[in-house]
Amino acid sequence: MSLPSLPAELGLPMVYLVDDEDIVRDAVAWLLRSRRLLSQGHTSAEAFEAALPDVPSGAWPTAPSCLLLDLRMHGMSGLALFERLADRGLTKALPVIFLTGHGDVPTAVAAVKRGAFDFVEKPFSNNALVDRIEQALAASAATLLARRERAQRLRGLAELSEREQAVMRLIAQGQPNKLIADALHLSVRTVEVHRARVFDKLGVASAVELANWLHAAQA
Repeated sequence: MSLPSLPAELGLPMVYLVDDEDIVRDAVAWLLRSRRLLSQGHTSAEAFEAALPDVPSGAWPTAPSCLLLDLRMHGMSGLALFERLADRGLTKALPVIFLTGHGDVPTAVAAVKRGAFDFVEKPFSNNALVDRIEQALAASAATLLARRERAQRLRGLAELSEREQAVMRLIAQGQPNKLIADALHLSVRTVEVHRARVFDKLGVASAVELANWLHAAQA
């Protein structure tokens, strides 16, 4: 399976690997290089967490990424790290794939139910692992694009004047110009001008499209 086409503007995808076994990290790094994927290895959960940038939730990662995480390690377990990442709101843009032994499958399944992307048993099939990594990177890209679009929508809202925002809210409720004019003590012509400006600034063409736009911006 080839790497799915990811939006170039998001940057090069990155696969993070946290495993305390050198042989596993080396084998996965070689596999990813053979598929033209960048990777970064860490020997422990603590080392990976220490390397994370100190930024608000949603500000990292900025490129499509996923995390291959060994379930059992010395020190902090993979499961504990996953829960800490989830608490920081990082696991949507950084999907987590657990690497686990056969005896840990029930724990891995429970982690998936809590929001992990998937788990892969050791010894793993190279093709199966890369397939899931590529799917996780695609999911990460979708999350990053959705966040970028929402940020753009919020910037669009910020460009509206207070009067334009008041008109916008009533338009989104399906109110006709006459009722909007009465509610805001404006002339119908003034409402028409504000409506045109709102539609132009937000790039919408109808009240229904505006309502959908606002719903997406507030999601």
